[in-house]
Amino acid sequence: MNTLPLLRSTARRPLGFSPIAARADMLLKLHTPLALAYPTIMWAVRCKTTNASTYSSSKLTQDSLAPVPGLDLSHVKLRRAVFYVPCSEERKIQKSFASAADCIMYDLEDGVSLNRKGQARELVLNALAANTNAAEIGVRINAVGSGLELDDLNVILQSEKLDAIMIPKVDSHKEVQYVAQLIENIAPEHRRDKISIIAGIETARGIINIRDIAKADPRVDALLFAAEDYCADTGIIRTRSRKELYYARSVVSTAAHAYKLQAIDMVTMDFRDMDVLREECTEGAEMGFTGKQVIHPAQVDIVQQHFLPPKDILSRAWRIVQGYQEHYTLGKGAFDLDGKAIDMPVVKWAYRVLRLAELAGIDITAKLSK
Repeated sequence: MNTLPLLRSTARRPLGFSPIAARADMLLKLHTPLALAYPTIMWAVRCKTTNASTYSSSKLTQDSLAPVPGLDLSHVKLRRAVFYVPCSEERKIQKSFASAADCIMYDLEDGVSLNRKGQARELVLNALAANTNAAEIGVRINAVGSGLELDDLNVILQSEKLDAIMIPKVDSHKEVQYVAQLIENIAPEHRRDKISIIAGIETARGIINIRDIAKADPRVDALLFAAEDYCADTGIIRTRSRKELYYARSVVSTAAHAYKLQAIDMVTMDFRDMDVLREECTEGAEMGFTGKQVIHPAQVDIVQQHFLPPKDILSRAWRIVQGYQEHYTLGKGAFDLDGKAIDMPVVKWAYRVLRLAELAGIDITAKLSK
């Protein structure tokens, strides 16, 4: 690994100078590909992108780090597989403790028959407390207006481990605000700001009202599309091509990104057909979804791999970021890479790709050298 020179200078520091940002600048201006270990480069990227508006508004000198105006990666997180575990089945709960899914979603709704709702509530608190392995633990409650949701919330909001609440069949902002108010009223005070809300878009009204739903409460950090309920509500006939769902899925993905939320795609109901699962994962990622719902343990690994950038995409993103830094120092905006124009939107895309890789613990130097 190259040894980095110390940042020492007797010159007057310009307005907005930051020693950390200056060191990040030095790291990112190294032009030799893969010269640095990936975590070090991404430290530099984080220094660049934590507060892009600050860097872009400061009077930086010509030698300053290349600003990326409007770049905000604070909302980017790993929630690739959202794995539903019915809380009425102790065997499945026990198995969930070993799952590698980014999000374990204990289910009190569709996965639990009506005559076992009470039993599921008794088991869910223990499940939340006992799962020490999952990166994120959530609960899907029964729909607001079902008459079951208040009992669900009175139980799960006692937990010290609850990270997320999935509200199914959200038709308007009112359901979200109802749950948000109960979080304020019931959850331990030190946990209230740590519980996020995933809004399930499963009806025609949900699609129509999606903007209001997305901005209903600051806790909302994801929109989720449920195909089967949507088809039941609209009378749409499901086909293998999934073309009948393209509009609704596009609406959910677009609205999520408009409000800097995650977009979670539909379940692959044919859980034994891994080819269909791969098709849907590829399609969902291409449509802008950041993750997918999962109903069987065998689906988890495939989903988590497909919602990470593959090697060719990582390589291109890496080269775009390097090229941007180089051309900025030359006073150039858009530049050419492999015969294609690279401008600011593409640069932002590249930083986002590298951020996802970092969150997944990918060693880019090793990945790209293979």
